[in-house]
Amino acid sequence: MKKYSLIIPLLLVINVVFSQTERPVLDIMLTNYNYPYEVHFLNFKLQNQELKMAYMDVHPKKPNALPAGRQVKTVVLLHGKNFNGAYWKTTIEALTDEGYRVIVPDQVGFGKSSKPVGYQFTFQQLAQNTKAVLDELKIDKIYLLGHSMGGMLATRFTLMYPEVVEKLVLENPIGLEDWKLVAPYVSIDANYQKELKANYESARQYQSASYYDNHWKHEYDEWVYLLTGWVKSPDYPIVAKINAQTSDMIFTQPVVYEFQNINAPTLLIIGTRDRTAIGRNNVKDPEVAAKMGQYQLLGKATQQKIPNAELVELDNVGHLPHIEVFDRFIKPLKEFLNP
Repeated sequence: MKKYSLIIPLLLVINVVFSQTERPVLDIMLTNYNYPYEVHFLNFKLQNQELKMAYMDVHPKKPNALPAGRQVKTVVLLHGKNFNGAYWKTTIEALTDEGYRVIVPDQVGFGKSSKPVGYQFTFQQLAQNTKAVLDELKIDKIYLLGHSMGGMLATRFTLMYPEVVEKLVLENPIGLEDWKLVAPYVSIDANYQKELKANYESARQYQSASYYDNHWKHEYDEWVYLLTGWVKSPDYPIVAKINAQTSDMIFTQPVVYEFQNINAPTLLIIGTRDRTAIGRNNVKDPEVAAKMGQYQLLGKATQQKIPNAELVELDNVGHLPHIEVFDRFIKPLKEFLNP
């Protein structure tokens, strides 16, 4: 019996890896991958390049009742670095059922949006791009939700456009601490070489350990496929370079020192098992490394920094509450958006 108990999990892993390698190679614009809702594009010229920014614009069947002349309440969802708009599917469904219009952009460099070579990535630039989508749609007030890297972007957007953001939600955002104070800097070139070696197995191993405490479920494989399905594309080196550039952006452009300047009512939804910390693997002192990414502490500390902030802690939950424990995630979100 003991031999079978070891063999069965191994066979499951082999079958999952095989099934992923048998799926189509994705092109770097994900034209051969269907998102859960219709995708629109904003075309614009930026940094002397012709670009397009993909987004989903999902309208509710029964909009929220509003005073005459007011727009339907709109929620904007910002994805994390290792993701794109597709992983918000169940969140979009739940919010549109509540009467919200939901806008879900893919940031430039991600998902179905352009992958520009030589592009200068900053959170300010990504915030401006997001604002351009809203301007195109003539939306001037939003509720803003950012996950992981999207939490850093949502913070920057709120600081840049406080008149637009009526409420802010941060779901396990990164950037709650300044990693460069303890972790050595890794160059874009070095990160690029690392990204070139990425594959399904390495991405799954990282996500399993960092996001889910090694409690893997079959449905999580979809997000690994979306992250690595293009590694065999001849254009993958472009994606690898962008991944290295955005890692540099995250490491060198902290938002932690500006939380006190946020004026919008804010909700922090924190899975306390999360241990995401950029650069931990490069820290030589194990005691210092162990103190990084302690979300059971970071959530409380961040709540104290942001005026008028609420904190919902989800025990025994990792980096992706809206994927891992959707019911526990969506309840406080809906209560905060429509008290």
